[in-house]
Amino acid sequence: MTQLLRARRLLTERGWLDDHQIHIEDGIIAEIEPIPSGVMARDAELLCPAYIDIHVHGGAGVDVMDEAPDTLNKLAMHKAREGVANWLPTTVTAPLPDIHKALERIAHRYHFGGPGAQVLGSYLEGPYFTPQNKGAHPPELFRELELNELDELIAISQQTLRVVALAPEKPGALQAIEHLKQRNVRVMLGHSAATWEQTRAAFDTGADGLVHCYNGMTGLHHREPGMVGAGLTDPRAWLELIADGHHVHPAAMKLCCCCAKDRLVLITDAMQAAGMPDGRYTLCGEEVEMCSGVVRTASGGLAGSTLSVDAAVRNMVELTGVTAEEAIHMASLHPARLLGIDRHLGSLAVGKRADAIALNSGLHLQQIWIQGQALPL
Repeated sequence: MTQLLRARRLLTERGWLDDHQIHIEDGIIAEIEPIPSGVMARDAELLCPAYIDIHVHGGAGVDVMDEAPDTLNKLAMHKAREGVANWLPTTVTAPLPDIHKALERIAHRYHFGGPGAQVLGSYLEGPYFTPQNKGAHPPELFRELELNELDELIAISQQTLRVVALAPEKPGALQAIEHLKQRNVRVMLGHSAATWEQTRAAFDTGADGLVHCYNGMTGLHHREPGMVGAGLTDPRAWLELIADGHHVHPAAMKLCCCCAKDRLVLITDAMQAAGMPDGRYTLCGEEVEMCSGVVRTASGGLAGSTLSVDAAVRNMVELTGVTAEEAIHMASLHPARLLGIDRHLGSLAVGKRADAIALNSGLHLQQIWIQGQALPL
């Protein structure tokens, strides 16, 4: 099946192309070329790569840890409506049997597919953290790093475990990082009290970056740069960023752009309440409350977000002054590069999957195509 998508402006890795079209063959981009003269119709004002959200706990009233069989399908449709074509369902700190069941459900969705955004695998956030910057994670369920346990998690996931988050100061952390990297699992650092030196040692061993930069880690201080300082200054480190203006002050967002613009990965860290009205919800088994779109624990700490990826892109442009092109890459090309899948996903290029979004001049979503198929919004 052959399709054509025509755009007034089309975003590639090298920048914008005016009045170009893409040919799609069986869900793959076969050609990108100028629109023939005299053809006036356009499918998009701005045709851009669809977004990739690598860090998602929930939304639309459901949670990745829920056992209901339609949970991941509901979440996948919710993500598609914010311009996401591919995502990583993300677990939380919980009893190990519950994590195992979640990994099995995610693996099933990965292998058999379903409606909406496509599952790329799983992201394990917890239980390998330390208490000082625990966030909403219950510290009584934190576990020590055991290589056999990590191998069991990979096996239960049917080799679909893509990212493991851990605290680099835990005993055996460096050995665990090396072990996971040998098995093609990305390692992100967070919910930790690690020093700058411990964080740099983890990067030296192969860790890939920071979990939601600034949140759940040692901050930047002029005499102890901490995890944030290590991430900002190490060119090997990818930095996840929750760009909602609540988790990170706009000035700190701008600092990320000054130090690491080409290493930023916009995430939502969205939880059950995303896309829902204010009220009471749960995260990590605890009751939390959303007020004016901000979710907090009973003690007042932030508990995930209700951010959408398309809003994160707009926030980066409005709050930090980066270009639309740069912000869109932070939500598409950069996460694909972090996961090592940018040969197939993350940008509009010949030979890549035809995952595309139409945006208006205000960067609001108009349409999404997943593998060349338009989804109703």
